[in-house]
Amino acid sequence: MKTIVIRAGEVEMRAELEEGPTAKLIWDALPIQGRVNRWGDEIYFSIPVRTGSEPGAREDVDVGELGYWPPGSAFCIFFGPTPASTGSKPRAASPVNILGRVVGNAAEFRKVRDGEKIFLERVE
Repeated sequence: MKTIVIRAGEVEMRAELEEGPTAKLIWDALPIQGRVNRWGDEIYFSIPVRTGSEPGAREDVDVGELGYWPPGSAFCIFFGPTPASTGSKPRAASPVNILGRVVGNAAEFRKVRDGEKIFLERVE
């Protein structure tokens, strides 16, 4: 697995990317920066990677998982229920490609506000 650091507001966390095709495209595009959009307990933001859904794309995700949302070319960080959730687990608006997961307590992202700058960088 490849390791990245995610920085937004006062939060800085490491995450591990899986070996899938979308994760590789994102790794190759790093560093990436954007502006946070909050959707319940999800952060998402547009990135300069354009690709479609992978065969394993899904809507039901776990706390701490990272996803790529093809309709919005967006990187997603899931850390709790979203408006699409029916319980306490996150649920994406539509299927996302699973990229990897946050190392540590993903709930720390609750401190990040809408509109803040967010950065994704490689840890070499």
